[in-house]
Amino acid sequence: MKKMLWLILLVCHVSVKAQDKPKWDVNAPTGLDYDSVRFEVTEGTWLNLDVSPDGKTLVFDMLGDIYALPITGGRATCLRRGIAWEVQPRFSPDGKRILFTSDAGGGDNIWVMQADGSNPKQITKETFQLLNNATWMPDGKYFVARKHFTSGRSLGAGEMWLYHADAGGKGQQLTKRKNDQQDVNEPTVSPDGRYIYFSEDMYPGGFFQYNKDPNDQIFVIRRYDRETGKIDNITGGGGGACRPQISRSGKLLAFIRRVGVRSCLFLRNLDTAEEWMVYDRLDKDQQEAWTIFGVYPGFAWLPGDQEIVIWAGGQIQKLTLPKNWGSLCTAQTIPIQVSVDMQLAQTVRSQQQVHQDKFTAKALRHLRVSPNNKQAVFHAVGYLYIKDLPNGTPRRLTAQTDYFEFEPAWSPDGKTIAYTTWNDTATG
Repeated sequence: MKKMLWLILLVCHVSVKAQDKPKWDVNAPTGLDYDSVRFEVTEGTWLNLDVSPDGKTLVFDMLGDIYALPITGGRATCLRRGIAWEVQPRFSPDGKRILFTSDAGGGDNIWVMQADGSNPKQITKETFQLLNNATWMPDGKYFVARKHFTSGRSLGAGEMWLYHADAGGKGQQLTKRKNDQQDVNEPTVSPDGRYIYFSEDMYPGGFFQYNKDPNDQIFVIRRYDRETGKIDNITGGGGGACRPQISRSGKLLAFIRRVGVRSCLFLRNLDTAEEWMVYDRLDKDQQEAWTIFGVYPGFAWLPGDQEIVIWAGGQIQKLTLPKNWGSLCTAQTIPIQVSVDMQLAQTVRSQQQVHQDKFTAKALRHLRVSPNNKQAVFHAVGYLYIKDLPNGTPRRLTAQTDYFEFEPAWSPDGKTIAYTTWNDTATG
């Protein structure tokens, strides 16, 4: 009876302790000290962006936070701020909600919030095969996202999955990875919801390689047919093709291709298969690298299929398409002013004993014995030492500290020792 009572008390104690343990919060971690860092910027790096259905509002990510501003530019309004890394915002078809990638739940998953940043909610709840690059289906009820798979080698590959925008759940697999090393990414959906365009690493060999030629074909834009399940290659060739973004009418496909050393924006007429370059001043894409979050930042069409908003050169550029095919776009910078407010963890520092004042040298080199076998000279830790044989105490051959000493050699009569020296400034 007494043992049973002790067992009950122990179970209760363990239960209370488990309940008392606070749940980990990415945005409010315990045990770390943080500094607030505030500054103003008018440009940014690797900005994923989108434009509202009415063409009036632009959303973008910067340093893991999400902002909104008028399409004409100006001071940005922060929608999501915190320690969590939150990127890749995408407006719903009705403009009322925004999908985004966040690790606030402990790993990269797809979240949704109102267009003003309120009521954020985690939709997918993967704990290992994490998600990003979400894009809405035209009905606003579902979305497609890229699911990440890892293998025994480095960063892995991806698949396209379909999720309900409210219920989330386990999702429905759309594409199957061909291996665990070649990536699939950057989905965009046709206006009728039938086709899903995406980029895929199709470089020969069936595995990730570091010596790929970007002016050959690495990435190809492919199209998944939701009615038949068939996947077709849409465009690729020299310079590859990546980050597809279908126009609002569904007639044009914008994408990025490498031309020489430049990453350029191309258009493809989906009816005639004609392609032409419209902008040649993008920042370098990542076709040769791992592309977990995409080969290039997300961009967007404005209503009317005549303008594209894209990040390039540290700025958000509005490109007006040329009237004549073969001509380049005119570019207008959309001015931005962002008040960045970040919490940075203080660097953890600890005192380290780099070396001791005295220690025993265990690596002796260049040992040379005198002609009469009574002394030995050798190199240790940069200098030459000499000792009487067999049991003498080693002592420095010289007292100088201006250079290091190496490779001793006795003279035939044993009265002189020659050696080489080295000084990092004066050399040998």
